[in-house]
Amino acid sequence: MKVAVTALSALALLVLSSGQSLYAAEQPQSGGSLTWGVETEPNTLNPQLNGQSKAELILRVAYESLLARKADGAYIPWLASGYSLSADGKTYTFTLRNDVKFSNGEPFNAHAVAENFRHAQDPAYCAGSSICALAGRIDSIDTPDEYTLRIKLKQVYSPFLSFAAGLKLISPSSWTSPQLKAGGTDIAGTGPFILKRYEKGQQIEYIRNPDYHWASANAGHQGPAYLESLTYRFLPESSVRSGALLSGQVDVIEGISGNDAGEFKNNADFTYQHALNPGTPYSLFLNVKYGPTQELKVRQALLQGLDITPILQSIYRGERTRVWGITSPVDPLYDPSLSGKYGNNPTLANQLLDEAGWKNKGADGIRSKDGQPLSIEIIQAQATVRDQRDVLLQALQAQARQRMGIELKIRYVDSGTYSEVRNNGKFGSIANSNTDTDGIDIENHYLPINAGGAINYSRTDAPEILPLLQGAAQTQDNTERKAFYSQLQNFAVWQQALAIPLYEPEDQIAAASYVHGVGFRPFKQMPENAYDVWLSKH
Repeated sequence: MKVAVTALSALALLVLSSGQSLYAAEQPQSGGSLTWGVETEPNTLNPQLNGQSKAELILRVAYESLLARKADGAYIPWLASGYSLSADGKTYTFTLRNDVKFSNGEPFNAHAVAENFRHAQDPAYCAGSSICALAGRIDSIDTPDEYTLRIKLKQVYSPFLSFAAGLKLISPSSWTSPQLKAGGTDIAGTGPFILKRYEKGQQIEYIRNPDYHWASANAGHQGPAYLESLTYRFLPESSVRSGALLSGQVDVIEGISGNDAGEFKNNADFTYQHALNPGTPYSLFLNVKYGPTQELKVRQALLQGLDITPILQSIYRGERTRVWGITSPVDPLYDPSLSGKYGNNPTLANQLLDEAGWKNKGADGIRSKDGQPLSIEIIQAQATVRDQRDVLLQALQAQARQRMGIELKIRYVDSGTYSEVRNNGKFGSIANSNTDTDGIDIENHYLPINAGGAINYSRTDAPEILPLLQGAAQTQDNTERKAFYSQLQNFAVWQQALAIPLYEPEDQIAAASYVHGVGFRPFKQMPENAYDVWLSKH
């Protein structure tokens, strides 16, 4: 639906004292189509292999999971009606609903779900994805009957339920489809919408699944989605997305820059919402195995010398949140002890560099040692260049040169090159963030690769880390887990400068006032899918 807000319609949008339009008093209506302008195009439409946080919005309308989460993180039924954990903490048993089917008509049962977990164990399918590392902890998968799935782990691993409950499930025929890795219309899910068409670089279209009646226990309604159809248009530039919404070319947008937020805040023609993401903050992870960042004092100099807060204020106009640790402020495992403890100390940074032997400065102001410039290459995957991160990296680049005589070279790479660079380890830093919860993302970033680490951009294998991660993984007590992660945070950031946390990503949603039901997932705080969205007019 593409409807510009006219002067006449604006008269109908009188704001109530609650700040909601008169339309909010109406009952949800079925019908109509919605166009949503989005920042990021998925690098694959396979919901299991896509690691882009921004693609969650697009893929979750068609692909669902065993359990949903409440705001406090508690698990509630979805495709599974319940679950149990054995006394020894190793065996998870899921009881499945018996009234679900995939959108292509294939039955949803224990055998179909088991195949999803078996393929997640296969490196030929998921190499390079964190699901391989997580599924690698599985010892056996059994289906005692048609609607019971039992997964036994090799050893206790408390974050496993988060992975098992959240894996997006695809139909049995998907495994033999030539579209498996790329995703597409052949890869069926159980969601309220069905993928109809994908136009690369342009948009992706979905249509309503008329048979859908198994929404999660905390959904806004039951039965089919309200919308008849749904289109996500790929609009990488924030100003273009904002302009498209203001002019009525789209009905909703996400990913709103600090400069553009004012267009929608306190504007009766639109609604505006924002929420912090969970998981790992957008950070510079520093490679301890290659180039100048092998030296602890170089890493510590960067950590101490950069002054990140005013950069964020300048770029985002106060609309982003500075972070200091290894996880999001909204994560139950968050530890604020490092807040304000480091940074904006160029005197200390330069002292550390002098002590490390990087004393000589050339005409360009860059330090050198043994004839080699103090140059650090930052790798940024093109697929995750969003939210003005390119501007942020340029500002850090300028500050590192001016304050410390460090050259930061920023290199944007495609997905193939990104994978190659990660594998060969020839980089100074990788800039990234992730949204996995329950300690999974912490482990992904800090578990040594030789111990099964899935990401580990710093390539650390410090012996102090493994006992902390193992301790956290082997207890179901979140207070104990938080204590282990707090020790890890102190070691990884304060002592070793394995990462320089920058800011916590967030999602923003602006919508025309005739659009209702848009919002955020209660636990992960990422944009919810369009199942509960309805239109006042269409």
